[in-house]
Amino acid sequence: MRLSDHDYAEIDRRLAAHDAFLRARYPGERAGRQPVHTVYVPADRLHDFRDWGAIALAVMDEHDFPWPDDTVRAKLAREPIEDLRVDFEDGYGVRDDAQEDAAVRSVAAILRAGPRPPFLGLRIKSLEAATRRRALRTLDLFLDSYQDICTITLPKVSGTDQVAAMVAVCEKLERGYGLSAGALTFEIQIELPAAVLAADGTATVARLITAAGGRCTGLHYGTYDYSAAAGVAAAHQSMDHPAADHAKAVMQAAAAQTGVRLSDGSTNILPVGERDQVHAAWRLHHRLVRRSLERGYYQGWDLHPAQLPSRYAATYAFFREGRDAAVSRLRRYLDRQDSGIMDEPATARALAGYLLRGLDCGALTDAGFPPDQLTALL
Repeated sequence: MRLSDHDYAEIDRRLAAHDAFLRARYPGERAGRQPVHTVYVPADRLHDFRDWGAIALAVMDEHDFPWPDDTVRAKLAREPIEDLRVDFEDGYGVRDDAQEDAAVRSVAAILRAGPRPPFLGLRIKSLEAATRRRALRTLDLFLDSYQDICTITLPKVSGTDQVAAMVAVCEKLERGYGLSAGALTFEIQIELPAAVLAADGTATVARLITAAGGRCTGLHYGTYDYSAAAGVAAAHQSMDHPAADHAKAVMQAAAAQTGVRLSDGSTNILPVGERDQVHAAWRLHHRLVRRSLERGYYQGWDLHPAQLPSRYAATYAFFREGRDAAVSRLRRYLDRQDSGIMDEPATARALAGYLLRGLDCGALTDAGFPPDQLTALL
């Protein structure tokens, strides 16, 4: 043995700062449920969001949605929207200040009246110069009108300065409204190539997470803004375009083990019109949702009530089809049994997380293990 206690202590000293950085920057996956989707509803049409479940059920009946049991119908009756985002950005458009102020107060009143989905947020306009003042005014007025904390969605982020400015705004508003430090959090929408690759060649998205100082809870991919900015022709803009896959792969690497969650974007091909059109749109949406799930994107955007049946059908099938294999692999790992697969602790955590996600969304009623045992493995 050539290393002494002094040597060990010296290495600990050398690496102390890096150890502290790893604990702060890579705390691991965030505990708790992640919604399977975010539904964007323009602020001036928010009064309709409680009808989404009934509309989705009616479309299922009218066009004979193919699902073998009542679980999707039960989900739509019980909890059609998991995560609601009140949209004051693209879906709402540009109005004069009096109109938007009135819309903010109306939104707050609707939300206060309840019932509300389990997850809730507000998408403000971007912090670009043209919309910055209006974005911040809307956020301030909303917090003045609605006391429950919800997620802020920050769109069209192009650099760390915007994120740092958002952190400063959150700190100011927390002090102004008597909120606890860190109470206000936000999602960053990746809708511009500059948010993936900076002018100096660095990977912007990782720097955005760092600049948020722990306030960033999610990265949401914006299918159509990103594709258009990258020069993809409108007919070929899609969640599965190679430009989209590249952006999302960078996002995934940047967010890994940070506690920042990922959300894929949307498809604007809606299940409306004649039966053949509706079924074609359902098949497309189902395929894209399944594709996202297989790539580790457990959340996406939905834009229309008729997309909810295909969202839940794809999600439920994904977790049900893999349930037995996941349970078997995890049980063999825990029992230290020999098998044809040599799993490591990281894979056991992934298996436990997969089963918990299936329970959270309602796809599974029995995950093979008690939920607290699965949570302890994460």
